[in-house]
Amino acid sequence: MSTNEHWQSRPEGGGRFAIWLIRAIALYGGRRVARVCLYPITLYFYLRRRPERVASKQYLQRVFGEPVMPWQVFKHIHCFAATIMDRVFLLAHGEKPFQIETEGLELLDQRIAQGRGVLLFGSHQGSFEALRALGARRPEMPLRVVLDKQKTPAMTELLEALAPDIGACVIDAAQDGTSIALAMSEACQNGAVVAMLADRGRGHEVLRYAPFLGSPAPFPVSPWLLAHTLQVPVVLCFGLYLGGNRYRLVFEPLADRVEIPRQQRGPALDALIARYAQRLEHYVHVAPYNWFNFYDFWQQDMRAPAEHVVAAVGERVGA
Repeated sequence: MSTNEHWQSRPEGGGRFAIWLIRAIALYGGRRVARVCLYPITLYFYLRRRPERVASKQYLQRVFGEPVMPWQVFKHIHCFAATIMDRVFLLAHGEKPFQIETEGLELLDQRIAQGRGVLLFGSHQGSFEALRALGARRPEMPLRVVLDKQKTPAMTELLEALAPDIGACVIDAAQDGTSIALAMSEACQNGAVVAMLADRGRGHEVLRYAPFLGSPAPFPVSPWLLAHTLQVPVVLCFGLYLGGNRYRLVFEPLADRVEIPRQQRGPALDALIARYAQRLEHYVHVAPYNWFNFYDFWQQDMRAPAEHVVAAVGERVGA
């Protein structure tokens, strides 16, 4: 479990209380009051959570290429808290309180029109929740989100309480790999957009390194193996928080089909992950306070050889 997931899920870390508090403020105080209350909440975590504070400082120094000030770390944590609060408003009130810009939406529409389904790869950046607002705006676009409910149970409980139908749109990533792959395949066969985050691996996942913010960083291979198996278009999505009530959803087509030749699996995976990492780095520079991996992202361990996982996924879903 990564540090910011630990932060949100463990009661003794204050995560469950903070989420309850944000929910109460958001639902009963209104967004203006909630925005003011975020400052003492942010200060509490800034003072109490040294590991996240250190990780934020190290990350921001990579982005800016120079030492950062305490206020910049505070701003980073505040930005994270603001997007958590906005999840409540997005589910409780829809996109009405927000200004959500879109870029490249027509390119996503073109892939959806093919009727093969689309894989939408995002990151722990800004708010992927804003994507749900787009789904509400376009009810004809079936949207499924791959999400590990067990990693952030407090947040999952909150979101499902606000929007009971949200569970039907989630493919639970806590399932075994076969169940996840089959659920994604079924959704794509029905022409759905299947969204998942591709910048952070879980504890048991295979990781491969790609250049990112000046050093090699580990990224999970499973999204790309699934894309190869499902043979549907892949589109990148970055949900940037612009401050206040403004968000921007950016869509960038990556491939109409992902091909990973059996004899060139390693190089093919490295090329795909490097391309993703390059685009992620671009948007990290566009919105540096938006990337919410509050742990030492560059020091994860490598796992088993990727070739073993490719074979297993192929066998399980008939690739």
